[in-house]
Amino acid sequence: MNTMTKQPILVVGAGITGVSAALEAAETGCDVILVEREPAIGGRVLRNHNYFPKLCPPACGMEINTRRLERNSRVRVLTNTRVTEANAGADGWSVKLASAPAYVNDRCTGCGECAKVCPAKVPDPHNLGMNETTAIRSPHVDAWPTTYTLDRSACPADCKACVEACKYEAIDLNASAKDETVSASSVVVATGWHPYPLEKLTELGGGELKNVIANVNMERMVAPTGPTEGKILKPSNGEPPKKVAFVQCAGSRDVNHLPYCSAVCCLASLKQAIYVREQLPEAEVTIYYIDRRAPGRNEDVLTRVAEMDGVKLVKGKVGKIEQGQGDGLKLRLEDVEAGQIVETEADMVVLATGMVSNLVNGDLPMNLTKDEDNFGLDSLEQKVIVAGVARRPEDVAACVRDATGAAAKSVIAARRA
Repeated sequence: MNTMTKQPILVVGAGITGVSAALEAAETGCDVILVEREPAIGGRVLRNHNYFPKLCPPACGMEINTRRLERNSRVRVLTNTRVTEANAGADGWSVKLASAPAYVNDRCTGCGECAKVCPAKVPDPHNLGMNETTAIRSPHVDAWPTTYTLDRSACPADCKACVEACKYEAIDLNASAKDETVSASSVVVATGWHPYPLEKLTELGGGELKNVIANVNMERMVAPTGPTEGKILKPSNGEPPKKVAFVQCAGSRDVNHLPYCSAVCCLASLKQAIYVREQLPEAEVTIYYIDRRAPGRNEDVLTRVAEMDGVKLVKGKVGKIEQGQGDGLKLRLEDVEAGQIVETEADMVVLATGMVSNLVNGDLPMNLTKDEDNFGLDSLEQKVIVAGVARRPEDVAACVRDATGAAAKSVIAARRA
């Protein structure tokens, strides 16, 4: 029993926001249950090559947090777990949790012998399906917990290669799912976001033209652990592009797609323009934008990119992308400053797709109050606090600050239980 509240605080989602909120609440003396549906914590932050404001790898920041988790016995971390039912009461919440079968248990040392003999291949979720990996594997190089995960449905019939290779008896192919019901004094919803589907942007070639990719795909491409081992290459032929175009507000600020600004897309493209110029100094980069939004100290990045040789920032809305000559692309846009419709070409186009709240599908059974864009709203009466991109689009630094505030509010709400 914790000394601060009658029951633990439940944090749903273990991305950077959820992890930060859980640690901040625990370090005030509260017990915390941190629930994550994926096999490892860290969320989408760990899919970034670099992040703002320092343009450094996110793994270092997450490593600090995992060490804090390892030292703090007040936080119970449940991965591969979902909330399946939640009922509010006078003293808090009764929440039913469903944990997927633990085919690989905590005896796993991460030695990797099982992956060496695994014959089954699956699209790599960490790399957004851009390459294949073995069915049994570490979720990614920075994964915590370090226990391997297994896509059981991909296993060939009667295959036991991984079991036979594991000398620690850490693999049970007959493991079953587990359910439990927990009580919570308050709930922090930190369920995060997903990118707007590329396939819905057909007018921009999304899902149809090989050399049109999303900003999240570019981020994985340039990462050393990504599908191309850090090389920026055209998907059509594996060659480096000579002309790269970044299209801002791809599906954002658009009544046919997302009506809102996702806050970080301009910065993401500016960052990725730096990636291109550093790796391919001969490549030409053009960023097509409606408005240039780089608030606060991040304006320094905008100034840096605007002054770089080989980079142009063009105020104009791209309305159509079609196949050009060979594997090239043809862009049709309104050049606002020139006051005319123009056509131009590129070898590869990166669409700055927006952030969609993971609350949009109603997968969290809590009857949350949401705004018109499906971002969650706090309910202090019900002791529910919404944090990070579940609440509004924002960058990593803002999510961490938001998590601290959410932790404080959850502790206050919990004390009222």
